[in-house]
Amino acid sequence: MPLNKLDKSKSLNRKKASPSRRKRRDDPLVWFRPEAKRWYILLSLSMIISILLFPSILTPPKAYKLGDVADRDIKASREFLVENNALTEQDRQEAVRAVLSVYDFDPTATDVVSKIKEAFQAGREYIARSLELSYSFDSGAVTSQKAISDHLEDENAFNSHFFGILNIPYNKKLINIFIRNDFSPEAEKAVIGLVTDLFNSGVVGNKVMLMSQSGKGIILHNIHDGKEDKVLDLERFYDLKTAGEFINERGKVLTRRIKPKELAKMSLELAAALIKPNLTFNKRATALRKEEARKSVKPFYFKVKKGEMLIREGGRITPEHLLKLSEQYKFLKQKEMLGRVPAMAILIAFLLSSMYFVGLFSNKSSGPEVKDLLFNAVTLVLIFLVIIAFNFVAFEVARGFHFFSPKALLFAVPVASGAMLIAIFHGIGVAASFSLIISVLACLVIDGGVEFFVYFFISSLVAAYGVRRYREGAALIKAGLKVSVCNIILALSIEALYGSFFTLEALIAFCSALIGGVLVGVVATGILPLLEMSFSYTTDIKLLELANLDKPLLRELMVQAPGSYHHSVIVSNMVEASARAVNANPVLAKVAAYYHDIGKIKKPLYFIENQRDRENKHEKLAPSMSSLILISHVKDGVELAKKNKLGKEIIDIIRQHHGTSLITFFYEKARKQGEKKGDKYFQVGEEDFRYPGPKPQTKEAGLVMLADVVEAASKTLVDPTPARIQGMVQKIVNKIFSDGQLDECELTLKDLHEIAKSFNKTLSGIFHHRVDYPEPVAKIAPANNRETVGGRKGVPAKEGKNGDTDQLPAGNSRVGKREDTGEVSESLKRLGLS
Repeated sequence: MPLNKLDKSKSLNRKKASPSRRKRRDDPLVWFRPEAKRWYILLSLSMIISILLFPSILTPPKAYKLGDVADRDIKASREFLVENNALTEQDRQEAVRAVLSVYDFDPTATDVVSKIKEAFQAGREYIARSLELSYSFDSGAVTSQKAISDHLEDENAFNSHFFGILNIPYNKKLINIFIRNDFSPEAEKAVIGLVTDLFNSGVVGNKVMLMSQSGKGIILHNIHDGKEDKVLDLERFYDLKTAGEFINERGKVLTRRIKPKELAKMSLELAAALIKPNLTFNKRATALRKEEARKSVKPFYFKVKKGEMLIREGGRITPEHLLKLSEQYKFLKQKEMLGRVPAMAILIAFLLSSMYFVGLFSNKSSGPEVKDLLFNAVTLVLIFLVIIAFNFVAFEVARGFHFFSPKALLFAVPVASGAMLIAIFHGIGVAASFSLIISVLACLVIDGGVEFFVYFFISSLVAAYGVRRYREGAALIKAGLKVSVCNIILALSIEALYGSFFTLEALIAFCSALIGGVLVGVVATGILPLLEMSFSYTTDIKLLELANLDKPLLRELMVQAPGSYHHSVIVSNMVEASARAVNANPVLAKVAAYYHDIGKIKKPLYFIENQRDRENKHEKLAPSMSSLILISHVKDGVELAKKNKLGKEIIDIIRQHHGTSLITFFYEKARKQGEKKGDKYFQVGEEDFRYPGPKPQTKEAGLVMLADVVEAASKTLVDPTPARIQGMVQKIVNKIFSDGQLDECELTLKDLHEIAKSFNKTLSGIFHHRVDYPEPVAKIAPANNRETVGGRKGVPAKEGKNGDTDQLPAGNSRVGKREDTGEVSESLKRLGLS
């Protein structure tokens, strides 16, 4: 029923930017924020899947050797050119052979001629010194012994100097003849002429090697001017042997011109000794020219058409096959590295973004957590690996049977398992976007068309819908059977579309579709416990296990704090019914209600529902100490929940079920004690009497908070008629709402109305009247002789006044300070009325 009045300053979903949030925006470590981590997961997942789609960039293809037998047909995936290595190498060899050898040529004999002149001039100077020494001896200027000694010393020095200049071995006969003939200018001229003529013609060290280039010629490189000439006539060059023969031929003429005969002979011998090769093979320059010629040859190619059969199964590998296969694999790897993988990663990133935004819209407050995105990513990779493995197996099996195609077996791929897992943990909305992504990726893996996309997508949606109320382990198998029925209809429709409805392949497709649905449930059942344990998720199956009242923790609560136990059971009944009315998880709400007060196990007697007729322990304590004891039961409950591994969802509800509500009884008691002391400056800090929070973040936590306070307050009703119960419920919900405790959860005003109606119905059933029997019945003491403290049945009030803001009687009770102004009494006043 609509609300009459509502303070505009109140809202159930306040989204003000807190200072801490503004601080996070200014944090320089932006790359480590949760928002950044979400995008890291998305990008990393995109790259991983892209690489899995093109695994050849990481794994080398099967290496065939010459003579191997091909294990499958291999076709050209594209049109490409293959280099004809044999023809190319043949052409290169011809180009290398055509390169002429390079010989460095020094056509001048300047250096040798200058040495000859220097040596002959030294000889003439030596003769002059000998004559001068002889004149000195004849005139008596020196003694004979001195003259002989100086002459021998000068002779030895001259011999060394002469042969050192010419760089030839010592020849005593040669030097003596030249000395006797005073180093004749005619002999000097003859030697220079012979040497010059030979050097101008060219003298080579190895003529056999030179003549190997006969018919092709050589390149004659003049080392003085750099000029190069091609020489075909290689006979014109001398080696040391033919140079000697040339000198002997010229000697016949010289012997007639030079006298005496011994001098002519020694001149020819000296000329022969001075001949050195001046035509040398340049190995480095020749090698460089051959390499340039080799590189200048363009490769020869032959074209391979797309779809051309490179090698058939069972065929022997030839060199040509190896060449073609190598070229295809090389191109594919380059193409995948440079083009396909990055492009596919971008496309997949956009697809994954859709799943992120669906999660963002599903969780309006902050978007999906990093853990949720990581869970989705891991699930996607696991299912993707299953698809890849199944695709490989299907093609290997089909290769052994030629009467059907591998496509018929692909109907058994359990693609829908991923959507089933996502639906269990994150709901159908996120599962639908996941179904879209995994269906596209599956089609890329199996190279399927639009018909397979429809097949995988619809079966995934059916699987997700089948586990929308996941309450038992068999639900996965049951959902898998539903997927089987859907798969069969889709598979037969696709076979009819192919025109092969009444064939053996259609029968195989039927069986594959049936098996595929069963595999969906089996795969999901196998992966579910692993994911649940790894990501600390709490499924309804686990919650139902925790709902067993024989659990050790609940039994301890029943023994140590029986009043709190009974209170928790009633609260669980209240929240279970109201959770269904507001589309919350009734199992989670019920189980959380069982455990929300387990912290009272440690100090049970400090809470009124466990005191019975015992003394009130709070009478001897200061209000601040009493409030600390009441507050501590939340912390103790969280520690016990963690110790017993109840799950994050239940632990959060235990922590949030009091929010930041005020323990009004002890707050007022502390304030009055200060006033009685007469200290006008005495002030009580309200924050010291509030629970630390946080406020409820989910519908289930909000339900537990409301039911907890309403159930406790219901015990104060004197005559719990439906009208009084309805008024009490309205005031309690009003108070909690006005205190802002529901600002951070997703409960709407309509939800509060439905919750109040549900509470009214449940409590009316609990406090229903029975007919009076004739026999006298013992009357129960009025309930209003107990007061509530801190949202719990905490301390009996001596003066019969009301407790804290969490529990209010239905009579003339106050609802905090705001009710005194009339603000709350008008707002939500018809809450829960039919």
